[in-house]
Parts: sequence; C-alpha cells; structure tokens
Amino acid sequence: MPNNFYFLGIDLGTTGVRITIINENNQEFYSSSMNYPTSLNSSEDWKICCKNLIIDIPLNLKEGIKALAIDGTSGTLLACDTKGLALGPALAYNIHCPEQKQHLAKLIPEGGIASNIGNSFARALRLVSIYGPNIILRHQADWITGWLIQDWQYGEEGNNIRLGWNLKTESWPKSYEKLNWVNALPKIIRSGRILAHIAPEIAQKLGLKSKVVIVAGTTDSNAAVLASDIQKEDGITVLGSTIVLKRYVNNPIKGVGITNHRIEDKWLCGGASNAGGVTLRKFFSDKELKDLSNQINPESNSGLNLRPLPSEGERFPINDPALKPILEPRPISDSLYLHGLLEGLANIEAQGWHKLMELGVPYPKRIITLGGGARNPQWRRIRERALGIPIQTCSRPPALGVARLALRAIARKASKN
Repeated sequence: MPNNFYFLGIDLGTTGVRITIINENNQEFYSSSMNYPTSLNSSEDWKICCKNLIIDIPLNLKEGIKALAIDGTSGTLLACDTKGLALGPALAYNIHCPEQKQHLAKLIPEGGIASNIGNSFARALRLVSIYGPNIILRHQADWITGWLIQDWQYGEEGNNIRLGWNLKTESWPKSYEKLNWVNALPKIIRSGRILAHIAPEIAQKLGLKSKVVIVAGTTDSNAAVLASDIQKEDGITVLGSTIVLKRYVNNPIKGVGITNHRIEDKWLCGGASNAGGVTLRKFFSDKELKDLSNQINPESNSGLNLRPLPSEGERFPINDPALKPILEPRPISDSLYLHGLLEGLANIEAQGWHKLMELGVPYPKRIITLGGGARNPQWRRIRERALGIPIQTCSRPPALGVARLALRAIARKASKN
C-alpha cells in the first residue's frame, strides 16, 4: 500500500468521542476528542461529535484515509425507524430493567448473558414496550456505522452479544423467532470484516473520499485490548467509567456475568463491574482526584471496607441486581476516603480475576491497564498489592485499537488480491 494511506479509528465512549489516525506501519499521526454536548443517551450527540472531529482532521491526512472502524459502549441501545431516525433517547449500558425479569426467564429459559436485567435484551424489551414492535434496535457503534453508510440493517457481532447473539452458532436464540419484533434485530457482521463504502452524501459532508471503506468494529473494551499489544500470559484491566477485565482464552468460558468475544478469530473472555471511575466522580473532580491521590500512602491500608458501586446492582464479579453500595462511613479526611474507595475498587478487580480463575481461566502473570484510571500511580500500587502481580500502564486509546482493525482488514483484502 502507498505510504500516504491512513486508517481512522472512532471510539464512542461514555463521556464523548475520540478519534485516532494511523498509517499502514501502525504509526499514530493524529488524535482528537470531543465531549458529548448533552449526554451519552443522545444519538444526535454521537453524530455531532463524529462529524465535528472528522471535519477538523487536517486535509493532508483526511485525503489519505483508506478505511475506518468504530467502537462504542457495549450495551447502549437505541430504538429508531428503518431510516435510522431515533425515536427517543438511547438506554445506556448501565440501565437495569427489573420489570422485564419474567419476560427474560420465559424468552431465554436456558440463561446466558442476555437473560440478565442489566443487559441489552432487557433494554430491548423496554424499548419495544415504549415504541411498539415496528422499530429497529441498534447499539451505539452500529448506529453510527449505519449513519456513515446510510444503511442501518447491520450490527457487529461483539456489540450484540448482550442482545443474545451466539458467537459459536452465529445465530440468535431460537426463542426469538416467536417475537413480533424479531425484525428489529440487526443482520450480524463479524468484527473486522469490510462492510461497505461510505455513503457519497456523508463523505461529501465530512470531506472524505467517496471510496473510504467502513469496517465492522467492536466494543470499546475490545478496542482497548487491540490497542494494548497484550501477550499470551497477560490480563487486561480497563479502568474507565467501569472496571472491565479481559483475557485471551483457547475456548469460550461459561459463567454468569461472563462475556466471550471473538476478535480476529481469537477468543477473549471477561467481565465488567458497574463500579469504576463513575463512582469516584460522584465525590471528586479530576483535579481533586489527582491532588488527593498524591496524599495517599499506597503501602498502607485505609482501614475502611467500602464497596464503591455507583448505585444498587452489580453484574460482575457478583451478579446481583440488588447488591447495595457501601460508601460509608466517610471519614473527615477526603484523602483517606479516596484511599478507601480505591481499595474497594481494587478488591472488586481482584475478586473478578479470582472469579475467572474459578471458571478455568489461568490467573494472569501481569496486568496491562488502560483507561483514565491507569494514569493514577497510587491506585496502581494499591491494585498490585491486592492482585499480587505486576501492573503495566498502557496509555494507548481504544480509538487506536479500531484504527488497527481497519488497517488489518484492508491488509487482508490486499493479500488476497
């Protein structure tokens, strides 16, 4: 491929969008980000951020973009019409739908991740109850992909596991055939597969070439793994709004709250807690987190025993929609309180890795950490003491991971020609 070809990765996160551009040698050339004007629940915000960020790419890079791929928050689900017009706000990945518990047990009696009231299928049932059966349901990354190609019929496999897609059989559960809204489900495409060219009218609006290829992306946490250069015996912890654990395995792992993804023909298993940075931000600003962390001695214990869930309900390592946070007692010292919160989060992470080990996943020899929390050295040391293994920080953003996915898709196509 010529040296002036570039590959764009778009990361739709919990607070905003980040883009990264690499060349065919995996070198990063450009990165930019923008917060959602209102919230994660607004599909218009997703579009505004993507549009503004792409328009602002320097012309010399933009003209060379060959392909792009998108990741998004796993489980954020939108109801829209067949032309992609949103019928209302999206239901975010952390929304539980307890009113759907009986429906879930009836429709998915064999259990599995989609049978959980905190996953996409429960949110789908709520959206259908609000808007009726004649809709389509698309996750965040799939909706933006649809906007770029002006065709909303597709969904990427990893983003739809929580909706019930079975990666091994490559099918929806048979019980879904009886649903009067079965046509609301997307046509599933494998992660990393070439989907289509960008729609001409969208290319013109964004200043992109009409031959830009759109590649099926993945979830935000999987994109983080692709950016990390993980080795065989490593584990991945993503410290973002939530704590996400990932580990490559030979075969899918079964367990409540466990997800199995396939990325470029490799199996990646793990789980995600509801706890994470979202809890810390309930109490402290980013500046306060930095200043107070500097006052913490990570070699000592806080003496507190906190469970820093943002609200009632947990999905992993404990699957319990009624599990309550423990956020008290709050000491007078803010730094001591933060110390206790960080310890609580480290304990949740440690429990997560032990839960995976119980299910047959080897305990990692090293953890590679990504996300905003990875930049906190005190938290890293607290986690090392809780986990008993070394931790390495990776500052590469998920957008880099999906840029790599786009690059590899084009490289595979070139090798076949």
